[in-house]
Amino acid sequence: MCGVVGQVVVSGSTRVEESEIRQMLAMIRHRGPDEFGIYLDQQVGLGNARLSIIDLTGGQQPISNADDSLWILYNGEVFNFLELRSELTQRGHRFKTHSDTEVILHLFEEFGPACLERLNGQFAIAIWDRRRKALFLARDRLGVRPLFYTLVDGLLVFASEVKAILAVPRVTARIRPSALMQLFTFWSVQPPHTIFEGIQELPPGCFLMAESGTVTVQRYWELDFPVAASASRASHAAEAEALDQLRQGLTDAVALRLRADVPVGAYLSGGLDSSIIAALIRQRAGQRLTTFSITFDDPDFDESAYQLLMARHLGTDHQVVRATHADIGRVFPDVIWHTETPVLRTAPAPMFLLSKLVRDNGFKVVLTGEGADEFLAGYDLFREAKVRRFWARQPDSLMRPLLLKRLYRFVSQWDDGAFAFQKAFFKRGLTETDAPDYSHRIRWQTTRRAFRFLNPDALAPDRMGTVPLDLGCISYPAGFTDWSPLAQAQYLEIKTFLSPYLLSSQGDRMGMAHSVEGRFPFLDHRLVELCNRLPDQLKLRGMTEKYLLKTLGQTLLPSEVFTRLKRPFRAPIQKSFFGETSPDYVRDLLSPQAIAAAGLFQPKAVQLLVDKVAAGARLGETDEMALVGMLSTQLLHQRFIQDFQMPPPLSSHDRVKIHRADRP
Repeated sequence: MCGVVGQVVVSGSTRVEESEIRQMLAMIRHRGPDEFGIYLDQQVGLGNARLSIIDLTGGQQPISNADDSLWILYNGEVFNFLELRSELTQRGHRFKTHSDTEVILHLFEEFGPACLERLNGQFAIAIWDRRRKALFLARDRLGVRPLFYTLVDGLLVFASEVKAILAVPRVTARIRPSALMQLFTFWSVQPPHTIFEGIQELPPGCFLMAESGTVTVQRYWELDFPVAASASRASHAAEAEALDQLRQGLTDAVALRLRADVPVGAYLSGGLDSSIIAALIRQRAGQRLTTFSITFDDPDFDESAYQLLMARHLGTDHQVVRATHADIGRVFPDVIWHTETPVLRTAPAPMFLLSKLVRDNGFKVVLTGEGADEFLAGYDLFREAKVRRFWARQPDSLMRPLLLKRLYRFVSQWDDGAFAFQKAFFKRGLTETDAPDYSHRIRWQTTRRAFRFLNPDALAPDRMGTVPLDLGCISYPAGFTDWSPLAQAQYLEIKTFLSPYLLSSQGDRMGMAHSVEGRFPFLDHRLVELCNRLPDQLKLRGMTEKYLLKTLGQTLLPSEVFTRLKRPFRAPIQKSFFGETSPDYVRDLLSPQAIAAAGLFQPKAVQLLVDKVAAGARLGETDEMALVGMLSTQLLHQRFIQDFQMPPPLSSHDRVKIHRADRP
């Protein structure tokens, strides 16, 4: 794992300065504190901050090929690099390191951009071709590792994090108000856009080529599902075969992700997904495993009983960090510094604390269970859409909406008034089952209630004549309408939520804030493609989510774990920002003066919400999300616009290796 930065002259006579590359690297020191490398020539400057995991002594970047015509920067891991290295050796390639980085470079030398199809991993890659004067950037299929870029004054600037791009003097940081409309709809700004005007994110499954004065982006991988007709019920024999394929695929994905020259641990949430991963690690490793968990003082969020049960079952060395309301409020500004985008949940904060626990225990790598809910249909949203489609066939039925009570069993009180409200809520647009966003429309419309806080003047076309971002920014691939309703819902969840939020704000950014790499066996692209081919009933059978995975869990886990009701991972909001431990920054940033100064929200509307929560009123879910969204936006404005702080650039005291070519 690492952080990458770079500047490439696309047009004009701009010159890349070493001092700027050093400053960019200083901004992402947390991603790779072990050592640094820089490559410079007349047209390009490349920089790497390394977190050494594979080939600890020989894998320093940038790395070149035999004749120094190609240079690579790389953030991530390619887990099948040993097999690829063997194939390349047979083709005549010779290696000077034992790193996966050099394997990628030789693979690119052999196959060009098509090399991406052979990589099994999580990565952001930059390769400079000195002969062609061409830059190649690429990102993994599902967007586990980040990569951002901007074009300014004929210069293409790219980096693993936006803060490194903003360290370049010619780049100006501006929050794009209209991007907040995407945030308050999808829970995140949708790629290729970011919250910052003019700065783009390379979408997952895409590569960029900058050559001969042009910059183009192409897709090399896309999600795909079978047509609905082939998503029929599975026979008993087909189910047994699918279970065996899932077991073998997941076991192999875990084994590949245990490849490292440093110790590997695992997150243990107490739920099905992380517990299965931890169990497979113990089966594979046959040695003591260290697991890490987050617990909460607030019993509404705490799952420590299941975590301890699983840790004892596996006999792991179990490490725990406890998150109080005060802890979440205390670290939230640092969380937003690392997310580099507003968020609508406080869930990244405990993940920030958890990665610190991992690092404090001397670990750099953890395996975790993200992806199972998306690809094996674990979210309530999938069951909700199924219930609503069933209800829509008889919209006046009195019995069918009763399934909502079975769906949301965590609702403590289902009296007549509460049920009538829920029934009316879920009946909105009930019969519009042909809408491509049918599964998500209620969620998105609900989140959009926060639009009432936005400043309409800020959302108006800006002085450059641009218009607010189109909220219909989701691209539906060819064949989407031929997929089953479940497949359509999975596609939307993966595209709008998995990479932009879960793998970023709650994943990569919180881990790398403390130099910890997360690895995700469920996101092995072979396993993803297997899950996408499964019949719907093996993912969502009746009202049982993740049916096939639960069947696998019966062979690995205590019954209390694989039979428990699923609980979404959340963290306290209201008590973290208001109450006895309320941080000073909360009232300061949400004050009418601060809101007016930033210009993104309406001061009076924000003040009404602040007064409401300060008076002790319990906020509903949408108001809590609006509160977090506005507070995190204000923090972002403060840290990145109003008072952007840069650490000193890399100096002679840092371990920096510099390569210079054709440079006076």
